[in-house]
Amino acid sequence: MQPRNMSMSGVVDLAAVKAAQEAKSKAEQARADAARQGGGGAVTPASLVIDVDEAGFEQDVLQRSTEVPVVIDFWAEWCEPCKQLSPLLERLAVEYNGRFVLAKIDVDANQMLMQQFGVQGIPAVFAVVAGQALPLFQGAAAEAQIRGTLDQLVQVAEQRFGLTGLTVDPDGAPGASPVAQEMPAGPYDALLEAAVQALDAGDFGGAVQAYKNVLADDPGNTEAKLGLAQAELLQRVQGLDPQKVRAEAAAKPGDVTAQIAGADLDLVGGHVEDAFGRLIDTVRVTAGDDRDAVRLRLLELFEVVGADDPRVVAARRALARALF
Repeated sequence: MQPRNMSMSGVVDLAAVKAAQEAKSKAEQARADAARQGGGGAVTPASLVIDVDEAGFEQDVLQRSTEVPVVIDFWAEWCEPCKQLSPLLERLAVEYNGRFVLAKIDVDANQMLMQQFGVQGIPAVFAVVAGQALPLFQGAAAEAQIRGTLDQLVQVAEQRFGLTGLTVDPDGAPGASPVAQEMPAGPYDALLEAAVQALDAGDFGGAVQAYKNVLADDPGNTEAKLGLAQAELLQRVQGLDPQKVRAEAAAKPGDVTAQIAGADLDLVGGHVEDAFGRLIDTVRVTAGDDRDAVRLRLLELFEVVGADDPRVVAARRALARALF
């Protein structure tokens, strides 16, 4: 297969990327306007802190973690340090204004969850991001240390998983403000057009560099993020022998390298569900660095298709179940 003949048909129409982003920006602005009026999909500050039990864990934590980081506070009524830590975490959840959700789990009533997370003592604080559980800290901690940990968490969630948090109704708490929609740092039409032209010409390296130039100045530019993910995908499959790759992937279902290459070709060919399913199945049978490599490639493919695509939403939920 010649690289310049590769088609993203069925995945993302490059010519429609800019129009789609404009539509998305309008929708985001509409949600922000509605939030200022007290509704329109914005959450209240009170909903940023929730009590979770075993019955609601999958929906309240695992599924929610595909949209926003979920910080878990394992506590109990008899735990004196918990009485100091829990109110602090609740206050920070409101202060962080939707960048994470706090889930409070009573260990006395939810022993199974305590065992699943390997909690040895309380208070214990974990996070779940895109279905992946991460230990944060155990026992008492200074507020400055907790803030530093939370700052790192929301940064990783945004940069690696694309989770930017929830919009909070500013009227729900004094002094709260809506999540600001940052404007681009400068005009990028020429660079973005050059990147698209490079893609059309099969110059994937040039397209990658053009998109990186935009992101260096405007890291939040959605059009450039999407374009970069596409260009890197096409660059990876350049020169591959599709028949050989697919034969190797079929013969080696547990081979991470073979499955990742197969998923790349699946996506380039427009077989979105096949690409996602292949990698999610590989996540289930791998561990450690191999599993992490597969998970990261899957997240990159999510970027190519777009976070709002129903196939991505479904795959994120399947990934969360596979990881947990």
